[in-house]
Amino acid sequence: MEQHLKDLEQVFRRLQENRLITKGSKCEFLKSELGFSGHVVGADGIKIDPKKITAIRDWRPPMNLQELQSFLGFVNYVRRFIPNMAGITGPLTDLLRKGTLFEWGERQQTAFDELRNSLTSPPVLRIADPSRPFEVLTDASDFAIDAILLQDFGDGLQPIAYESRKLQAAERNYPVHDKEMLAIVHAFKVWRCYLTEADVTVRTDHKSLQYLRAQPNLNPRQIRWLDFLESNFHYTITYKRGANNIADALTRPSAHLASIIGN
Repeated sequence: MEQHLKDLEQVFRRLQENRLITKGSKCEFLKSELGFSGHVVGADGIKIDPKKITAIRDWRPPMNLQELQSFLGFVNYVRRFIPNMAGITGPLTDLLRKGTLFEWGERQQTAFDELRNSLTSPPVLRIADPSRPFEVLTDASDFAIDAILLQDFGDGLQPIAYESRKLQAAERNYPVHDKEMLAIVHAFKVWRCYLTEADVTVRTDHKSLQYLRAQPNLNPRQIRWLDFLESNFHYTITYKRGANNIADALTRPSAHLASIIGN
């Protein structure tokens, strides 16, 4: 309670300094948790609003492109809660390609069910503490890149957010080294607001990336990426043996995250 009152005092001071006014009827104080923009924010972290979970549980399989776009729009809104989202949604986003006939088959139903299941029991994401160091776990496949943002709050590393996206056509032709480096660069771009002033440890299963700064004969793309990282962040890249372990942590974090970080 004492810390909460101090935090409120600081917020009020900042509002006053910037001549900002809040509407009393839209403010709540001294609550253990609050609903905000489809989320529930509390002392234990950030959760998806239970009403949204009920809605996703009752969501019927899309019958046309418009219904699919509506479903994917909601999924994208809560993407930070979904490990390996790009990999899961692949069969669904393929239907959005221009000139593609809308055909709902077994692959689409499996992807839909997996997304719906993951969102009916989503993880609780911890609220980032800017005074603590961050860890970023990354991985790349032939068609997608994935990452987890983590912090240790004294009870082991806990997830702050998940990130995932499909590789573009040109990116799929990159060598493995560049795909893995792209995963790191993408994670830093997405989480730039967290990582700019922080100490960051990156864990990857691609061993050569830990010597990135010393590698000769970088191509123009690699030079551009390295310049972005070096100019904006304080980071260290460490190698974690075991591609399967890294991938498992990104797709099934509750079962595998502890073993990844422990070694």
